[in-house]
Amino acid sequence: MNLLFVADPLELFKIYKDTTFSMMREAQRRGHRIAACEPEHLAWRSGDLVRAQVREIRLTGESDPWFLETGTPIRALNEFDAVVMRKDPPFDSEFFYATHLLEHAEREGARVFNKPAALRDHPEKLAIMEFAQFTTPTLVTRDAAAVRAFHELHGDVILKPLDGMGGMGIFRVKADGLNLGSIIETLNHEGATSIMVQKFLPQITAGDKRVLLIGGKPVPYSLARIPQGSEVRGNLAAGGKGVAQPLSARDREIAQAIGPVLAQRGLLLVGLDVIGDSLTEINVTSPTCFQEITEQTGFDVPAMFIDALEAALA
Repeated sequence: MNLLFVADPLELFKIYKDTTFSMMREAQRRGHRIAACEPEHLAWRSGDLVRAQVREIRLTGESDPWFLETGTPIRALNEFDAVVMRKDPPFDSEFFYATHLLEHAEREGARVFNKPAALRDHPEKLAIMEFAQFTTPTLVTRDAAAVRAFHELHGDVILKPLDGMGGMGIFRVKADGLNLGSIIETLNHEGATSIMVQKFLPQITAGDKRVLLIGGKPVPYSLARIPQGSEVRGNLAAGGKGVAQPLSARDREIAQAIGPVLAQRGLLLVGLDVIGDSLTEINVTSPTCFQEITEQTGFDVPAMFIDALEAALA
């Protein structure tokens, strides 16, 4: 196969943990050809196809340099067997526009994973609304008074922006309400921006579990991202410690309920965030943790992903 990865700049990859790198490595091991581009390199001109300035690469098996460029052509996206959309959040206007370009490329015959329309329809914080039976009490609002009432009801809450990643902009407010007003102002920009508020889950001390769904099926291990020191966030980007562990019965219940639904909509790869028994987020843009789970358990997550990609193209 000839694969195109739409991702962040290759020079920024931390290959010792990067999930997109692990996908590329497994694809190359199987003899597939690899190219990469960034969303900014996508373009369309009337009367023509969606094209991109791509970097055809070969992985070296070394850490520096970890890839060699073998060509930098302008290619139509429908020339590739698969286009794998792996751009990290935030889900801003440019990400949104990229999904429209990718969707038009689909109309021209390109095969895009995850499906662009499904990326737009499942914003990572808000997608949990469809599966509220599995979530902790949650509020989405612009209204500061509603946030205060939610805090008064639940006593200990987490506030977060809807477009963050890696734990960015997450605040905990305990029963004393210390700095609640200032935090609301910071996150909702005086009522201009919607935010999410969730009841605090003390089980975070055991980790914020990333449960991966590939082709609608759960990887048998999660990565529990455990907060360190006085930090409330378990995200690896915020210093959390990643510990792989078998899925619990509740993890499997959630995964088996959600996985087939999202796979049917064109989401080949999904990352569920589960704290204790509660679903807190559904990640669809660029779910991670492949390498950490593989290294700690021996279960080959990249191989499962490329198996699913090959099956989807068969």
